[in-house]
Parts: sequence; structure tokens; C-alpha cells
Amino acid sequence: DGVGTKLKIAMMMNRHNTVGADLVNHCINDILVQGAKPLFFMDYFATGKLDPDVVVSVVEGVANGCKAAGIALLGGETAEMPGFYADGDYDIAGFIVGVVDRSRIIDGKSIRHGDVLIGLPSAGLHTNGYSLARKLFFEVASLNVNSTVDELDTSVGEALLKEHINYEPVLRKALAAGLVEGLAHITGGGLTENLNRILPQGCEAQIQLGSWPVLPLCRAMARIGKIEQAEMLRATNMGIGMVAVVRPANVNAFLATLETPHYSIGQIIPGEPRVSYRA
Repeated sequence: DGVGTKLKIAMMMNRHNTVGADLVNHCINDILVQGAKPLFFMDYFATGKLDPDVVVSVVEGVANGCKAAGIALLGGETAEMPGFYADGDYDIAGFIVGVVDRSRIIDGKSIRHGDVLIGLPSAGLHTNGYSLARKLFFEVASLNVNSTVDELDTSVGEALLKEHINYEPVLRKALAAGLVEGLAHITGGGLTENLNRILPQGCEAQIQLGSWPVLPLCRAMARIGKIEQAEMLRATNMGIGMVAVVRPANVNAFLATLETPHYSIGQIIPGEPRVSYRA
């Protein structure tokens, strides 16, 4: 996977040592939803003309992400392609391998009516929604990375660069104890288009609006662009980076394993495999 146009924010701020950790953590979460423990990582860096300082900063971020996750950075590929990228532009991608016992794979098949949806908060937009965010902040509102808005306690650039959370340490104990029926990493498509992917036939995920604090960055985007709530729920994570589906009888045990904020955001009800919202 990659980190999309979040790289444009790194370029605008000339700060390249965090997007590598974003890359690692995004990939870890993508395999975590099947219960996999990450083992090793490899990266890919492509640009028109190599800037050694930028490359070192990006790889530093990748290494920091791997070290924090306790996994090996085995190597990677660097490509210099003159004429393909604009001056100063680059792209990165990550490749991860993890392992899970076949009998412990989480695929959502065990999800059933009455199961509870527990949302884990995001730190920011993570790695999705940046094309929309850049248009709203830098074109519609004519701001720059150093600008401030009422909703944020930091600059726009700082808020947009907040690192993608690695949820594997958060969920490690719960997964080991078999307390999770399904996991959804909330990336592009938001809650609306990610949670439905793990639902079996006959199960609908009903989310209670107002059950978690909406990410201030998302509130600012909605205000600037006059964007309806339904579209924000599809375009961004709205402050929820991971959703766990848990049996009602296991909720207390599950919550006891968490050492981070969490929110009960809904439940599984009879219906088609889709996400619905209740005010």
C-alpha cells in the first residue's frame, strides 16, 4: 500500500521523516484485520531525481515505524525516473508479511446479530482523504500549512501530518484471547465502505451517530466545504480508525484489554451486509 497524497503535505512542510511510519502502520493494520502478526517489511521509493536528504528522512520514518512495531525492515527498492515525476515529488509504497494460525484467521464469518461495534479513535486522517483535504484547505479556504482554524489546536499542516496509528499493540491481548469476531481498518471509503466488507449475509452494521467525538480536522473540512455528513462518513474516517466486532458477553473482557480510548458506536442487526446510521 501507499500513503496517497499525504506526501504532498510532507513536501509542502519539507518534513519527510513521518510518512514512512504512516506507511508501515497502514500496512500493519491492513493485515491485522485478519488477525495477522506482522513479521517483516520492505519499502519502495520512487522519484525523478534522488535527493539524498529526502531519501534518508523517508527511510528513517520507515525504520522508526518498524522498530516501534518490533518488525524487521529487510530492504527495499529505490527508483530514479527523470521526467516521470515533477521536481521534488516522490512516491512510496510498502510491502508487509505477517502470520496467523489458520484456525485463528478473522474473516467476519462468525459475526451475528447483537454483536457490539467498538471504535478505536484515529489520530488524524491517517492516510486517506488528503486530495479532498488539500482542495478544501488550500484552494477553497486559501489557507497554507501554517494557517490555523477554529477547530484545531495546531496548524493545518501539523494536523494533516499526524501519524497513522498502529493498532496491533492495542488489540494484541484481545486477539490472543479470541475476543474479536471481526475487524475493519477505516481507510478510503470511511466507515460506510469498509465495515460492510466483513459482514456476512443477513447482518447489517448499525452505527449510532454522536457516539464518538468527530475528529476536529473533519469538522473543519465539513464546515469549509459545506459537506454533508453522509459524504464525510464516506470520504474520511471521521475520528474512528479501527472497528472491532465483539460478542455482548465478551465486551467487558475486551475493553479490559484496551489501554487507549474507545467508544461503543453501534451493533449488528438483521439486514443486508451494509452500514446504516442512526441519529
